[in-house]
Amino acid sequence: MKYLSTRGRNEILESAEAIITGISDNGGLFVPQSIPTLSLDDIASLQDVNYQQRAARILKEFLTDFSSEDIDDCIEKAYNLDKFDGPEVAPIKTLGDGNHVLELWHGPTSAFKDMALQLLPQVMSKALKMTEESAEIVILVATSGDTGKAALEGFKDVDQIKIIVFYPHSGVSEIQRLQMVTQQGENVSVIAIKGNFDDAQTGVKNIFSNNAFNKEIAKEGFQLSSANSINWGRLVPQIVYYFSAYADMLKAGNITLGNKVNFVVPTGNFGNILAGYYAKAMGLPINKLICASNPNNVLTDFLNTGVYDRNRSFHKTISPSMDILISSNLERLLYHVTSGDSKQVSQWMEELKVTGKYNIGSEYLQDIQDIFWAGWADDKQTIRTIKDIFDKYSYTADPHTAVAWFVGEEYRRRTSDKTPNVILSTASPYKFNESVLEALVGTDLLIGKSEFDMLEELSRLSGIKIPKALAGLKNVKVRFSKSCEKEEMEENIKNILTK
Repeated sequence: MKYLSTRGRNEILESAEAIITGISDNGGLFVPQSIPTLSLDDIASLQDVNYQQRAARILKEFLTDFSSEDIDDCIEKAYNLDKFDGPEVAPIKTLGDGNHVLELWHGPTSAFKDMALQLLPQVMSKALKMTEESAEIVILVATSGDTGKAALEGFKDVDQIKIIVFYPHSGVSEIQRLQMVTQQGENVSVIAIKGNFDDAQTGVKNIFSNNAFNKEIAKEGFQLSSANSINWGRLVPQIVYYFSAYADMLKAGNITLGNKVNFVVPTGNFGNILAGYYAKAMGLPINKLICASNPNNVLTDFLNTGVYDRNRSFHKTISPSMDILISSNLERLLYHVTSGDSKQVSQWMEELKVTGKYNIGSEYLQDIQDIFWAGWADDKQTIRTIKDIFDKYSYTADPHTAVAWFVGEEYRRRTSDKTPNVILSTASPYKFNESVLEALVGTDLLIGKSEFDMLEELSRLSGIKIPKALAGLKNVKVRFSKSCEKEEMEENIKNILTK
């Protein structure tokens, strides 16, 4: 399996090289040269093995330059019970009325990013040895909340790697902020950006494509890479949980082999749902991939009209991990639907950079709409949905999960499709305790309560045990309090690397 840039050039890389590099020097994202397929019999066999074995089956299709033993070792270190709170890793809950919830937040940081970011550091360490890379790798991360902590936790104290995380000041939940600024590890740094997530993400991508800056730090023995989902090594582990969910539904008798399911995915940067696109392309029986957005609904508009337009107001919401207007992973989808037309993809990306918008036209839009459906929910609808789910099913959902639930129900109302919906639950309700409690008990009872008072109250109401890592934040010292303007990101990186 080889990897190409979505924006062309004739560089053809092994997966180890693509993962270390992170992003092509022309700004493109690496994609597999071909997409492997699994038969229905292959898929059926997954129901009789655990998550780790399912992961090995999928990853070995894409990381063909890694030995089978190396992949198994990476998986064993990533998905073990010292890090995940149960043997299922990604359990699926059946709530009734054709709704199933895939819980992706049982890892060390209580968010779905752990599913990839516990594995990526292991894979990257192997890749460094395979390629005999001598430079110290500097992981740059822009986060809307969950990626930052998951990447920090995954990469802390990993040999030959430093990690620097940029997050939007006042743009994450208080629990998310505390998780990042208290992070332990000698190789980690955290900086708040005076702006929103798009400012942070654009800044990081510009730094990657700044050849002068990259040459300057290379002289000091450093090479940049990424842990965002622009890195193929972050995206490929996410394909696994789509297959795992289907296998668990087969095993439970909720479906029979070959039956199609819908996956409803809360997404901002498009990586989470793009993994579902790869799963479908590999042969997983998926009917629709339903894209759920909050009021930053640039993806909803794109999937309904074919016009991507980021020239709009930015909204701070109670589902901050989706507060994004520039969805980087969409570029990979465009590459595939154009049958690898890198010139066309490059043109659209240049139009986005210069004008803030592009239009893919009706033919490509139809191809996308054959696979995707899109909708969105505002904060009031999200709050109401959290309460409705709790009242009807005694299930406690975080705001991102509630957005997906609302959009999934809207899809059913509009289409009358009775296909089972699998809702991707991307975060523990404890990461957004204030919003969840507002939905369940109202705002008056929250007056004067600290973050940790709210954790206790949510535990009492939900019956869910508070994750140890979140409860322990109360007594952990803040290590990182620095903030900077978006124009100062390069300067701050230099200061970190040279101190």
